[in-house]
Amino acid sequence: MSEPTENKDSTASAADHLASHMAGMAPAAEAPATTEPAAALDPLAAAQTEVATLQAKVAELQDQYVRGQAEVQNARRRADDEVSKARKFALESFADSLLPVLDSLEAGLAVQTATPEQIREGAEATLRQLKSAMERNKIVAIDPAVGTKFDPAQHQAISMVPLPAESTQEANTVVSVLQKGYLIAERVLRPALVTVAAPK
Repeated sequence: MSEPTENKDSTASAADHLASHMAGMAPAAEAPATTEPAAALDPLAAAQTEVATLQAKVAELQDQYVRGQAEVQNARRRADDEVSKARKFALESFADSLLPVLDSLEAGLAVQTATPEQIREGAEATLRQLKSAMERNKIVAIDPAVGTKFDPAQHQAISMVPLPAESTQEANTVVSVLQKGYLIAERVLRPALVTVAAPK
């Protein structure tokens, strides 16, 4: 028994509609693939990185050391130059101070008819010039007064002198100065030669 034509058409129409609907639908989007976590760094690569960092630090420290050594050498060279210049100019200053003394001596000796009084006056004037030149260059006489306590740092005792019984001078004090001493910049250039009172 054959089905009615109307039912066949309606079934075909429904099937076509469903097929076209299914064809029009976009396929469902696939879920993105899950990425695996980044693999840990290779231990060898990490060690090589650390070595490179340390080598860079060593190179930097070596450079700083070399620069420091160069600065020390330059400072030492400058100090040596300054000391050399100071000695040179100190000597020049002292020599310049002595030139007037030399001029005075030559002028005095050039006078053929000078009297003894004139010669003495010229010698005294020249001596004052010499003392002034020495003082300007910090050369000071050590000339202890009688009764000054003997100072082995500045005096050199030539002999011990017994004092008379009535003398009130204390033992181990200066009795006389045989030769002046001199200080230069507060250092003993030459000690004074003295006689010293002996114990009673």
